[in-house]
Amino acid sequence: MDLDKLIELYPRVYHMAERGAWDSIRTHGLMSTTAVLDHLKVEGDDRARFESEHRDQKMDVRAGHPSNIVLRDQKPMPEGRLLQALTNGTTPRQWYELINDKVFFWVEEERLHRLLGARDYRKLEHDVLTLDSAAFIPAYAKKIWLCHMNSGNTWPIPHRRDTEIFRRIADYPVKPLGKPVKNVVELVVDYSVPNIADYVVEVRRMKGSEVLEDLG
Repeated sequence: MDLDKLIELYPRVYHMAERGAWDSIRTHGLMSTTAVLDHLKVEGDDRARFESEHRDQKMDVRAGHPSNIVLRDQKPMPEGRLLQALTNGTTPRQWYELINDKVFFWVEEERLHRLLGARDYRKLEHDVLTLDSAAFIPAYAKKIWLCHMNSGNTWPIPHRRDTEIFRRIADYPVKPLGKPVKNVVELVVDYSVPNIADYVVEVRRMKGSEVLEDLG
């Protein structure tokens, strides 16, 4: 896919974070699970339960400590469902470690609202970041992957997947006129976006589709 066409089709990208996370994100950047564990110097066997196994609920990395960061749950991605979905010899552990090394954005607001309204999240508050694609995507183009599906969901059908569902921008399949063969669903960045505040144009505190507060 051409970089300019990607920006034209998806002028904004969105990230749904934990309530109250914006201040930390603005200071430290938006980090993947792997980046968080590196930042907090979690090593050895302690890492596995955060990075290599299914998180069926939110997890505090340093519970009770001022530096604590909360990792989001991965409820839609239990190991049993992944075993039905993964192909080409990919194991659940490999999949969790792949997903946990990346930062995820929706490229359409409709997908954001679908997640905000999902059963497990609709009653919770979230800090929702909106980024300007024209500034953000060129700056991180070499670290960006595109995906045609919700890679972290196995419900209601465990759609087949392996690492090949993530494609670099230039490798994403397009039609003769440049539009994608399959619409982009996720824009994914390797490891972290340290200076994400440079690209954020709006931060909203949301509960479901209701905007509770404009955070900046």
